[in-house]
Amino acid sequence: MAQSFDYESATASDDAETSPLERLAEIAARTAEETGKFANVDAIMRIPVTMQVVLGSATIPVANLMKLGRGAVVPLDHRVGEPVDVVVNGRVVARGEVVVVEEDNSRFGVSLTEIVGPLGQGDS
Repeated sequence: MAQSFDYESATASDDAETSPLERLAEIAARTAEETGKFANVDAIMRIPVTMQVVLGSATIPVANLMKLGRGAVVPLDHRVGEPVDVVVNGRVVARGEVVVVEEDNSRFGVSLTEIVGPLGQGDS
């Protein structure tokens, strides 16, 4: 079973301006200083990763795929209101809700509601 982190209750006691990734970076930097294992944490923090938000998936036969055209609707396995998966480099790291970005109503964003536990304790 996936071990999760309750993002909402954790942010109540922490600085409201700090994101989970910023807190993780601070912890990594502090740990690196204390242990001396990472000589250049800044270099690690600049490594690009691929982040995806998975709305759902579908399995259909190739024959049905070939019949798809403009305006076709493919039903996904997720329902409206269910959390979406946030995937970094192919691994689920969080779950959240799709939101409209306040500054630009033509864009979507994800509000994180759950952080999946560390490697080996979450989804594979």
